[in-house]
Amino acid sequence: MSRILIVEDEAIIRTALRRLLERHGYQVSEASSVAEAETLDPQRFHLVISDLRLPGEAGTALIAAAAPTPVLIMTSYASMRSAVDALKQGAVDYIAKPFDHDELLETVAKALAQHCPEAAPEVKTSTTTIPQTMIGECPAMQVVYTRIRKTAPADVTVLIQGESGTGKELVARAIHYQSQRARAPLICVNCAAIPETLIESELFGHEKGAFTGASAARTGLVEAADGGTLFLDEIGELPLDAQARLLRVLQEGEIRKIGSVETRHVNVRLIAATHRDLRALSKSGEFRLDLYYRLNVMQIDLPPLRDREDDILKLADVLLEGACRRHAREGLKLSRAARREIRDYPWPGNVRELENALERGVILAEGHLIHPDDLGLRPQGAPRPAPPPAEPPRTTASAQDDTISEEDLSLEDYFQHFVLEHQDQMSETELAQKLGISRKCLWERRQRLGIPRKKSARSRTG
Repeated sequence: MSRILIVEDEAIIRTALRRLLERHGYQVSEASSVAEAETLDPQRFHLVISDLRLPGEAGTALIAAAAPTPVLIMTSYASMRSAVDALKQGAVDYIAKPFDHDELLETVAKALAQHCPEAAPEVKTSTTTIPQTMIGECPAMQVVYTRIRKTAPADVTVLIQGESGTGKELVARAIHYQSQRARAPLICVNCAAIPETLIESELFGHEKGAFTGASAARTGLVEAADGGTLFLDEIGELPLDAQARLLRVLQEGEIRKIGSVETRHVNVRLIAATHRDLRALSKSGEFRLDLYYRLNVMQIDLPPLRDREDDILKLADVLLEGACRRHAREGLKLSRAARREIRDYPWPGNVRELENALERGVILAEGHLIHPDDLGLRPQGAPRPAPPPAEPPRTTASAQDDTISEEDLSLEDYFQHFVLEHQDQMSETELAQKLGISRKCLWERRQRLGIPRKKSARSRTG
């Protein structure tokens, strides 16, 4: 039986994690600090799972203290930088809190399989099969699985295309864990979630004093992925200056930090994803055509959920089971009417929208069944929505003819009205602040509502 040591100062999280692991056959011990963990002799365990921020020493101190026992780092700060630093110091992997139970169990199983195969549970890991998080048996998904199996070992650049919420990151993870780089880092970056002024520094690093605020040298995420895989989600949002630097990485395998005259060689496999037409963007000058050709060595197209009719209810059942576990409401089922609603709904937000609807249903359901109103897919009493016909873009004149007051607008209407009215005068950061949301949330709502992002003058030059 695998022995695991949990090091976490919050008793509620520590207890929940212990119960989850014990239900799956692991023998678990607990500690609330590095000092307490050291008294338990961490080297006698098969795996250590430690929070990054602990009273006293940081969780990364256990990497050396527990060696050769592998250490898995948890962080609640959603900081890619802290996760990368932990990997550089020797952590086998990291988990961002709040963590998904299935993802955590898969990460634990993978760490044990790679570092302590004699103690690993007898499960199929994603290094040999398509991960269980990818669900679907329709013909379109079979094509995706086949392309993943053929592409993963080839070690070439991959471009994943599909609408928002279709699971592009899951495909990237499947490719990485079935490749020869499976034991090396997989670094995932959402290009749209990082401000344009910081993205070059985040990707390529900078030297101390390279610009105002650069008080210390920092390693970029490209270099952190050396030997492994770099996944750039929504690469169509990457500024032109950063595109030029990325092209050099692909062509020459070289990076140069901002403010440095030295180049460094890196061995990185790049997987990119987008919901936009990169070829069309290249014609308008928003994306480099030479970079598009470098990225599009192998292409994988993900079908939208509305084209996967045979998979929708299977997906719903699996996602519902996960939501019930997270909210401790095991035994909840979908009513027949709710299943019909799920089957017939057009799902413009794809799998992500389905997951959110089921999460909402689990929270709102009062009995043992989830009903259509619990899912919140349409206003109460409204007819079932049908896929809307394509409409030509509204002209400025027609927009000015609208006399609907803001009080009459729904929240999404208000969001769209506010962004269209102010995006010429405000930056993305200012828009997000005025709306009271994060910049990443602003970008995600733009994608869902189909509001194009205005490119700055700086992005159109170069």
